[in-house]
Amino acid sequence: MAPEPPLLSMSGITKSFPGVRALDGVALDVQAGEVHCLLGQNGAGKSTLIKVLAGAHQPDTGTIHWRGEPVTLRSPIAAMRLGIATIYQELDLVEHLSVAENVHLGHEPTAAGFVVRGKVARESTAQLLKRLGHPEIDPARLVGELSAAQQQIVSMARALSHDVRLIVMDEPSAALDPDEVDNLFRIVGDLTAAGVAVVYISHRLEEIRRIGDRVTVLKDGRAVAVGLPAKTTPTREVVALMTGRNVEYVFPERPAKDMAAVGQPVLEVRGLARNGEFEPLDLSVRPGEIVGLAGLVGSGRSEILETIYGARKPDAGQVLVDGRELRPGSVRAAVRAGLGLAPEERKAQALLMLESVTRNVSVSSMSRFSRGGWIDRAAELGAARAATRELSLRPDNPNVPVRTLSGGNQQKAVLARWLLRGCRVLLLDEPTRGVDVGARAELYAVVRRLADEGLAVLLVSSEVPEVLGLADRVLVLREGRVVHTAPARELDEHRVLDLVMEGSPAS
Repeated sequence: MAPEPPLLSMSGITKSFPGVRALDGVALDVQAGEVHCLLGQNGAGKSTLIKVLAGAHQPDTGTIHWRGEPVTLRSPIAAMRLGIATIYQELDLVEHLSVAENVHLGHEPTAAGFVVRGKVARESTAQLLKRLGHPEIDPARLVGELSAAQQQIVSMARALSHDVRLIVMDEPSAALDPDEVDNLFRIVGDLTAAGVAVVYISHRLEEIRRIGDRVTVLKDGRAVAVGLPAKTTPTREVVALMTGRNVEYVFPERPAKDMAAVGQPVLEVRGLARNGEFEPLDLSVRPGEIVGLAGLVGSGRSEILETIYGARKPDAGQVLVDGRELRPGSVRAAVRAGLGLAPEERKAQALLMLESVTRNVSVSSMSRFSRGGWIDRAAELGAARAATRELSLRPDNPNVPVRTLSGGNQQKAVLARWLLRGCRVLLLDEPTRGVDVGARAELYAVVRRLADEGLAVLLVSSEVPEVLGLADRVLVLREGRVVHTAPARELDEHRVLDLVMEGSPAS
């Protein structure tokens, strides 16, 4: 018997935009029931390829075969009708509609030719959510009221509401804690067992090895490897394919320092607490020190940073910079004292996506460029250019819209803002979320260099190796409480995971 053709086969796919060749002869084939992982640095062509697959972009040249037959995916609707669903990293949900309305958007249940609203859609949605392991999500609830993890589940329910044969998942675990990732992998396993294929995109190589069957690697718009075995291909080989070089030491060398000899802490937190979020907390950060907060989603990590920054008002405690207490719940007081925050959701919380890099960098320092009510554009541009060049932001053109930058360079724009402001304490919340392997190494080097130049850094990350690789000292959090404090050199990943899962007396 002749072998079954691949469920999906893409060959010689090219796509160009003005001045950019995004895809250059890319090939991809996916078998029914497999998890095919698509890897590559930001700008490698992954997003363009999946938009071609989703019908959102038309390729310039190349062929696409679906179940052995040539097809033309002229629109997302055409792709969906074939059974191809895409769950993008930037979820395309409508916040003011209910869960059920989002799940059935564009294919609402009908009877006798009329759209059936309400009960039928809610019951269908409830069944899908139960299948996904989240029966607690109310189909009648507004999507805008849900957490990021719950919204991810709603997007998956919407994909499954169609007769789907292939699902593309773009960074699906980015906003999930370990328990949610386990549930995601259970769902993927159920789908593939039923013959559904999954194209899985992630920057987390450990996930690829855990869940993937085969791997295709893109670099500079070309497929440099197609169909590698996911579980046996060495990580070093995958990274070398993605970056064009061997990356053996991701983290910069951590210099041995006697922090007590550096001087007094620049940031002190005394008894800081918010009811229901985190218990009374004491911590300090000295000039040149990186202090890490390790813990699961929901452990209070981000809430602590936002309270220190003044975005949340504490119920108790003090925040001091250079020994002076800050006014509680005041971002203005925190910024004036020298604090800067790079938040977890940089696109929604930090960046002006439609504005230029210059305006994003200068926005917290506009008084420097104001002359009699007018903005000195030349001075603003010059200052932004100097700040971005210090961080090697690419492209070296501060006039481009910040939305056109890769994730790593968008994060550099946020850091450049605080460098221009002259901040003394940098609060980093998930600094490398959505950032590829090569750009991560660059960001790690930037953070370490800033600390070596005297900046105090308080770091939050859900990736334990990141905390241990960057921080000088680590506070481990569990359910809003510090359960352990130690120099990073004295901890390993297994010890930290044991602490965040089970906890122990603070030390």
